[in-house]
Amino acid sequence: MNSQDFRQETLQATALLEEMLALRATVIQAATPLSESFTGGDVAHADPALVNLAHYLSLRHHDLRPLQRRLMRFGLSSLGRLESRVLPTLDAVIVALAALAGVESPVAMSSEDFFLGEARLEEASAALFGRPPANRRTRIMVTLPSEAAEGPDFILDLARRGMDVARINCAHDGPDAWRAMAGFARTAGAATGRDITVLMDIAGPKIRTAAVQMPDKKSRLQPGDRIRLVASGLPRTCAEVLYSAGVSLPEMVTRLSIGDRVRYDDGKLEALVESLGDGEAVIRVEKTKARGTKLKPEKGINLPDTALGLSPLTAKDETDLVTVIECADTIGYSFVSRPEDIDLLDDMLAHHGMAGRTLGLIAKIEQPEAVRNLPALIARARRRGPFGVMIARGDLAAEIGFERLAEMQEEILWISEAASVPAVWATQVLEDLVREGIPTRGEMTDAAMAARAECVMLNKGPAVGQAVELLDRLLARMDEHMFKKTPTLRALKSW
Repeated sequence: MNSQDFRQETLQATALLEEMLALRATVIQAATPLSESFTGGDVAHADPALVNLAHYLSLRHHDLRPLQRRLMRFGLSSLGRLESRVLPTLDAVIVALAALAGVESPVAMSSEDFFLGEARLEEASAALFGRPPANRRTRIMVTLPSEAAEGPDFILDLARRGMDVARINCAHDGPDAWRAMAGFARTAGAATGRDITVLMDIAGPKIRTAAVQMPDKKSRLQPGDRIRLVASGLPRTCAEVLYSAGVSLPEMVTRLSIGDRVRYDDGKLEALVESLGDGEAVIRVEKTKARGTKLKPEKGINLPDTALGLSPLTAKDETDLVTVIECADTIGYSFVSRPEDIDLLDDMLAHHGMAGRTLGLIAKIEQPEAVRNLPALIARARRRGPFGVMIARGDLAAEIGFERLAEMQEEILWISEAASVPAVWATQVLEDLVREGIPTRGEMTDAAMAARAECVMLNKGPAVGQAVELLDRLLARMDEHMFKKTPTLRALKSW
């Protein structure tokens, strides 16, 4: 390099150094009120993970793309993988730029601090899910079917194949079955010498279809068809409206407005509210699958435009919590949207005698309000004990739209990592394999990408044991290639 080129490089490094110092100062200044809001003003004793989260949110309010490319040109960090270490990464870049510019660095870089965020995330994952298996970082969660309560063999088989977390869905079965499942999970953990965490998922105000009426059993809804939704009583049809369904939550019908969107069965059908009557609403189908969609009972309904104003805890949930306290290690909390919802749960747990032991908590992120409030939810929940978030992709897609789901699940992963919060990748993972015994190509890729989360959830199905085995091997292999967003370059053997 000649002297002119060297001088040009030095000038560019100096300009970048000044830009990075200005960015660092801006990030710290903007993060201060966020840190205060997360900690109640006690920043001096703040949780380091929440301080890092505040720095990350502040940084991500800037469009860094031009800066990233200029940093890459110097062989420096492009800032694209700093979720768990915002200030340490900025400081490392500043120290390197100062050296390139031939000046003393105005900041000091601590090698010890650089990977503390990763260590915090590992500790939080172990507290929530138990120790990881030897061959992989990401845990495997399995939703237990009713047959898991019939004897110990089903759950023991899943544990031997690689299950780490047994999920009991309190929307199904009952306390006797739940106690049996939890007991068999403990037995399986002892038999395999592994931590098998028991997660009990309380149902919340999930809206589902109740009884249905249609022209005949083979009928399928098509665009233009109308459905009468009935708040109470038996569904009824007429010549103009050939389909009708009751709903599990009567308030839903009374709070709809004309033009509101109604999505059915994880978005397999979308309709608009056409008219409202006394305790009923008529909706017109706008979109459905090519061959139409069957109207069935016990299918989920999502209302992305309707403010229901419902508590995330129902009377059934309060009753179920008695058994949850008795049996669970962790609670799955549906429809949590605000920090106050966590207070509500803790108050109810205390009312039922939950003292001397803290249950882990997984907040299911399935509504737009929960996405907007995610940093505040994390700040509140981290104060109570082991905490994680579940990316509930079925309901979330039905609420925000399918085309935004991929983008949003990435953002939730980033926010969670910045706060050292474990994330669960959920809904339809290896669904064809679980149900039919053979995976699709697309779902294999989806499962591989799930390795960036701390836990992956499988739903119940005839071939769930086979899916656990495959996922165990796949996640172990992906651990050799990737840590969160960072590719890890083990030697390749295919060429």
